[in-house]
Amino acid sequence: MTYKTRYLKLPCVFDLARLETDLAKITEEDWVAHFNTAAYENEWRCAPLRSMQGRSDHIMSLSDVPYANTALLDRCPYFREVIDTFECEKTSVRLMAMGPGSRIKMHTDRGTAFEDGMVRLHVPIVTTPEVCFSIEDEEVHFSAGHTWYLNASCLHGVRNDTPHSRIHLMLDCLVNPWLEKLFLNAGFEPDEKPKYGDPSINDDNVSEIIASLTAMGSGAGINLAMSLAAIRDAGGQL
Repeated sequence: MTYKTRYLKLPCVFDLARLETDLAKITEEDWVAHFNTAAYENEWRCAPLRSMQGRSDHIMSLSDVPYANTALLDRCPYFREVIDTFECEKTSVRLMAMGPGSRIKMHTDRGTAFEDGMVRLHVPIVTTPEVCFSIEDEEVHFSAGHTWYLNASCLHGVRNDTPHSRIHLMLDCLVNPWLEKLFLNAGFEPDEKPKYGDPSINDDNVSEIIASLTAMGSGAGINLAMSLAAIRDAGGQL
């Protein structure tokens, strides 16, 4: 799927000196190496500030699991202030650090587009203009102290070819009316959902697909065929 908005700078700006003060309270022992070692080269680490069940040693994100602030966040009052700025539910919140000369390989994170109901926000703390995201076919630098939306459902990666670390505060937020208004005011262009739920199905081929599903004779196929037929005959989504 091609998205109209692959990234967006939001009108939330934070005090970089205070961000750096809280970052200094995170010790070397607080960092956890990213579990997906095939996805990066050199060094990629996390410090969980909000995680599943509030565990400071757990960096995986799963749905339908309770999230809570970690003990690390208790040390960092300005990070709490930044997080509370966003008047929506948050799941995972963590610091993400790339070591000097590190690379996060091109990949997608499904379900992290605004249209999916969850957004991933970045607040860079330590960075330089030479550190850029590759988002589809575009190179973008996320400037320090600002808030950036990355549509991680798009193909993306990062290179840090500098001799310095790159550290972002990253928040996964659930979309609500407050967040929707923030995005729209910043120029967000939402994508229309595919009429039939699957972008590969359209008015030209839906009847053929319905016939094929019906011919399969399975309950699931027949139910899907009936749903597609109902959308086709109604002229829009149900």
